[in-house]
Amino acid sequence: MANTKSAIKRTRKIKRQTTVNKSRKSRFKNALKKMKSLIEKKDKKEALAFLPKLNSELMSIAKTGIIKKQNASRNVSRITKKINSL
Repeated sequence: MANTKSAIKRTRKIKRQTTVNKSRKSRFKNALKKMKSLIEKKDKKEALAFLPKLNSELMSIAKTGIIKKQNASRNVSRITKKINSL
């Protein structure tokens, strides 16, 4: 248990930030799942329409440090290749 005033404040801050990070990470995972389902359906038109939204979502999450920028770029690159091969 934290026994200094600053440590107690820090644990409150960490708890709040953890909930924010979890919600952002779930948004990231849900966006990827949606795109993968569109690719499985072979719906190229829908997938191309959703691609800019997915890219924006991934880069905003990478900017906050939930995932690394390289991870977001790799995901977008792989998904773009899959869409183009449909």
